[in-house]
Amino acid sequence: MNTNAIDQTKLESFVMHAIGDLSAGYAGIMVSLGSKLGLYKNMAGAGPISSKELAARTGCAERYVREWLNAQAAGGYVVYHAISNTYELSPEQAMVLADEDSPVYLPHAWNVPASMWFDEDKAIEAFRTGKGVAWGEHDGRLHGGVAAFYRNAYRGSLVAEWLPALDGVVQRLEDGIDVADVGCGYGHSTLLMAEAFPRSRFHGFDTHAGSIQEARRNAARAGLGARVTFDVAGAVDYPNKNYGLICFFDCLHDLGDPVAAARHAAGVLAPAGTVMLVEPFANDRVEDNCSPVARLYYAASTMLCTAHAISEGGHLVLGAQAGEARLAEVFRKADFTHIRRAAETPFNLILEVRR
Repeated sequence: MNTNAIDQTKLESFVMHAIGDLSAGYAGIMVSLGSKLGLYKNMAGAGPISSKELAARTGCAERYVREWLNAQAAGGYVVYHAISNTYELSPEQAMVLADEDSPVYLPHAWNVPASMWFDEDKAIEAFRTGKGVAWGEHDGRLHGGVAAFYRNAYRGSLVAEWLPALDGVVQRLEDGIDVADVGCGYGHSTLLMAEAFPRSRFHGFDTHAGSIQEARRNAARAGLGARVTFDVAGAVDYPNKNYGLICFFDCLHDLGDPVAAARHAAGVLAPAGTVMLVEPFANDRVEDNCSPVARLYYAASTMLCTAHAISEGGHLVLGAQAGEARLAEVFRKADFTHIRRAAETPFNLILEVRR
């Protein structure tokens, strides 16, 4: 290396950039601890609180709580009041860290990078051999972490914003149709729709048996077992019920043959039916996807999405940053003629697809 060519200012700036990322990695376990020990929940709405008070409320050792609080203050996750030596969780911080029903609640999402670290050896082997890693082969924290990450986002937007953005779909759901939720995972998206539209019938499908078992438990807890079914099935072989709506929630890019999945959807869709495609937000060009959200999705895609698509044969490996143009092309190849961006968020693209 030619040290004379090194710009010291740029070097120091990049080192601090990397240290910031390293610090964020350390912060993840702190957030997980705060969530599982009830530290955030006991701070929410409490105003300024001392480490001793929080330790007493949560049944934890004060010295550990104090150190944890200082880590939270240093990272901007709580507010520190130096005069009173107390700590406070602001209402905005509470929405992200303490309120499990908030659309921006995030603690469970840290299970995803935890699982990725656990599966590092599998990723190394995949890189060296070109083989895939199926969803079910990952550490169990992945499945729950992903389900929790998307659950609240769907809760905040799916019924209130995304479905109304699709032409005529809400009325058909109110009248009563069959709905397929392909790649349903733990069934959160399926159940949200079922709760909102009691005249329709909902069918969730996923290749991961463990997720289907959890989805059935969630349906039973919600009292929706009579109108919701969950079955192990793939995107190219779930049964035909003349569906008025077929949904792909953040899963099309995971499939080994998304075109085949689109063709199967065309074959089981009712004549006036609609496909709702929800995918990670992405622009069509790599140079336009340089952001924290895109970085998160590219990293997850490397470890999870691309790996699973390859495990299914890898006919077309879209990756989690496919972009609207590539997604639209998938459905055009399956003879769909109407493809429209119906809505978007910082995290998702919502496309309306019809024949």
